[in-house]
Amino acid sequence: MVPYASIEVGMPSAVTFNAFVVSLATTAAVHFGDVANPSSNEQPTTNLEAAGHAIEMLTVLEQKTRGNLTEAEKSFLAQVLYELRVRYVELEKESQA
Repeated sequence: MVPYASIEVGMPSAVTFNAFVVSLATTAAVHFGDVANPSSNEQPTTNLEAAGHAIEMLTVLEQKTRGNLTEAEKSFLAQVLYELRVRYVELEKESQA
């Protein structure tokens, strides 16, 4: 299992469910300011609203695919969502401090 923190930006060799999840997680990471924007390679400013939208898309994906995923896919998605949510809360607390 690859946690969110170790996601590398790049094109996957095959389009898989996990690769799709990684692409959405990378979008959140860019908006968190944790990963440079792949198109410009610049460190973006934090945009919690946009990061939240990426997390919401993954949540919808989780809901709509319930019962149709392998155990590995289900675990991967759950782990990615957990880590993104934790990061979101961390940044939200930092912005209020």
